[in-house]
Amino acid sequence: MATKIPFAIGMGVGYVLGARAGRAQYERIKAAAARVAEQPFVRQKIDTASARVSQAVRAQGEAVTDKVADAVKDRLFGPSSAGSAGSAGSSSTPSAT
Repeated sequence: MATKIPFAIGMGVGYVLGARAGRAQYERIKAAAARVAEQPFVRQKIDTASARVSQAVRAQGEAVTDKVADAVKDRLFGPSSAGSAGSAGSSSTPSAT
């Protein structure tokens, strides 16, 4: 949380300066931000954050895909098929009626 506060303050200051100064000042601020973003230390942090976000998106995407597939199986074949058709090596056996 402590690392987000300076970022939020910087965004706010940039917004206020850009809104008051007009397009020319906005272009100067944008160029300065680009120079900062190109610094090796900043670039490393950006790359690390990007990799973490990509990994989280992939993991959550797989979880969503699994839930949707289970819901489709339940909808097509009934709730009892999720335990028998979808999981190999499951210790539970569906009860016969």
